[in-house]
Amino acid sequence: MITFACLLSDRFQLFISLADKNSLSLFLTLELSKNLFLIWAFCISCVASYLSLFLSAKHSACKKSQALTDLYLFFRGILENNGSWGISHTRVPTESRPGHVALIAGFYEDVSAVAKGWKENPVEFDSVFNESKYTWSWGSPDILPMFAKGKTICSCALLFLAEWKLENLKRLDVNQADIAPLMASLIGVPFPLNSVGTLPLEYLNNSAHFKAESMFTNAVQVLEQFKVSLCKTLINLALEGLSYYHTYDRLFLGLSIAMGFVGWTTYVILVIVKTHTNLTKTVQSTLLYGFTFVGMMITFFLLIQTSPWTYYIYCLLPVPVWYAVMRELHVIQNLTANLRSLPISQSLGFILISILGIEILVFSFFYRATLTVGLLVFAGWPVITQLWVQAKTTTLIWTVLCALLAVFPLMPVVGREPNIPLVITAGLLTLLISGFSLASSCKSENKYRNNEDMKVHFYQMLSIALSTYVVSNTHNSLKNKQGLPVFNQIISWTTLVSSSVLPLLSPTFLFQRLFSILLSLMATYLLLSTGYEALFPLVLSGLMFVWIHMEQEALQHYGLSLKPKLAVFNFAYATDITQFRQLHLDDIRRSFFFVFFIVTAFFGTGNIASVNSFDPASVYCFLTVFSPFMMGGLLVLKVVIPFVLVSCAFEAVQVTTQLSSKSLFLIVLVISDIMALVSCCCTFSSNKVKQRALISHYVLVMLLTIFMMLMNGLAQLLTTKRLDLSRRTKHHAT
Repeated sequence: MITFACLLSDRFQLFISLADKNSLSLFLTLELSKNLFLIWAFCISCVASYLSLFLSAKHSACKKSQALTDLYLFFRGILENNGSWGISHTRVPTESRPGHVALIAGFYEDVSAVAKGWKENPVEFDSVFNESKYTWSWGSPDILPMFAKGKTICSCALLFLAEWKLENLKRLDVNQADIAPLMASLIGVPFPLNSVGTLPLEYLNNSAHFKAESMFTNAVQVLEQFKVSLCKTLINLALEGLSYYHTYDRLFLGLSIAMGFVGWTTYVILVIVKTHTNLTKTVQSTLLYGFTFVGMMITFFLLIQTSPWTYYIYCLLPVPVWYAVMRELHVIQNLTANLRSLPISQSLGFILISILGIEILVFSFFYRATLTVGLLVFAGWPVITQLWVQAKTTTLIWTVLCALLAVFPLMPVVGREPNIPLVITAGLLTLLISGFSLASSCKSENKYRNNEDMKVHFYQMLSIALSTYVVSNTHNSLKNKQGLPVFNQIISWTTLVSSSVLPLLSPTFLFQRLFSILLSLMATYLLLSTGYEALFPLVLSGLMFVWIHMEQEALQHYGLSLKPKLAVFNFAYATDITQFRQLHLDDIRRSFFFVFFIVTAFFGTGNIASVNSFDPASVYCFLTVFSPFMMGGLLVLKVVIPFVLVSCAFEAVQVTTQLSSKSLFLIVLVISDIMALVSCCCTFSSNKVKQRALISHYVLVMLLTIFMMLMNGLAQLLTTKRLDLSRRTKHHAT
């Protein structure tokens, strides 16, 4: 069997299939209008040896020629005596006017083929050409490639006259998809697998038995397609049924958890309001009986359903929480009345900003680049609040550091491509900054520094220099297959141990203690770095120092307190403050900044995946022999160091703004709970990989509150305590 195709005009193809060398069949179509095509079929024997298919666009013939006139007369003579003709009805959309896929494959083109520019059908399909042994085709280069897989394609150009007079001949119309099974029947090849056409018997000049066999084959071919479609439908229905069964209680449990979160968050807000206002509460004794009855009904319902014990926790926990909330109903009513007195524009603006801030925090768990957006917004905060008017230099530094920190979430996660020169650069920058700080302190003859303090500062600078050297030397040694030098390993572990002690030997004055914490932690962080992340704590700490100054400017801007002298502010005496100021709306913004910086500290250089599968090269300065627990502990330390820097800075903000740590922590707790609630609503996904990632993010948000409590305690220890090795105690008033 051989198939032959030829282009007789710009959009006119001729296809010929050869079954043997004893007979001939020709098949010709000509477009009459947009959806109508003229077709000819010639059958000389029961099963033809040759099949010719001509396709022509309506306006392809521009002029008459004697050759086309002779061809017309030849074909008309055959139609009048031996052949049949009719109109083929097509469907839109089609890539080509005649609809080649429908004619040759027997099914109509997929609309999504437009996404590929119609150059290739999006679905693999069978055609009459695939069932023939040989195919020759000439035609338009944007049509033939659809049928050219495994075939040889040639091209030529001829003219064809479209105005043929066929009014006196009998007309037999067909659908366009019917032409493919007709061609297959004419040359005795199997019908195309994807064909949806019906064999037009009127075009066959064969025996009744041949027609019956052909129609039966056509019916079986269509029936098999129906079976496949039916099986797919049954599979989809079964999968939907399984999904429904597995998630039957999802809505019920989700609502229970959401009710618990909303109730707990509301209760925390009421505690904050009661602490800083004169609103009173009214205890209603009847509430206890009502909530007891609700709890009994929930228990009875769960018993009937024979639910597992975890369902009782999910469903009963909101009951006591909401009982505690409803006991403060009078406070809620007074608070609502006060909120109604505020301008609507101000209230709506606050709500929109709060929603936007929470969404940025939640999305940052999924897309690190979201942190970049938040940091750029932070950069414009002084301009929006007019703080830049009173502190132009501080605002400029704040903006620059926010922009620099915003670059890190756009970088690839750590461990992908080690870059030791960047680690060395971070170490040298730290040395430069610490040297400048020391020179500035000596120049000003700071009376709060003594020789012991200077020794601590020198030792920390030495640790930074040694860490930078160890990182470079260890990398070169391992690169040359010489292993980890023992000296480097001793220096690394010594630096790690001393980093937790040296800050406690420094003065407790605000910036001196914070800078001492930075130098100690930076020495350890350099040893655990392999690339650009070594610069991250340096930029983050710089932004934290400026944040402390900006908060002082904000206090003065809103007239909440006088601007204190931060240079002589002492952490050791901060706990002596007995009079804390009342909460202000701007304190919610301070708490949000803290939560955002905590999230930035974690996701600024990595994500969940980078924590689960880290590069062991980051611990090569400490050990090269695989030890999962030791390596895991060092990795956790590397992750914790940016958290400590942010927590210490927030401790400074808290004591310098004269705000109760309990109040700020409760605000942070509210923000974290709202984040957890939003994350809980996002944890439903049918994709298992996405489901695991969503659950990891949800658990991380849930642990964030506990983790911040631990960081707050550690920050208080690092900022307020001091080890006096000389056993001499000196006190300086703030």
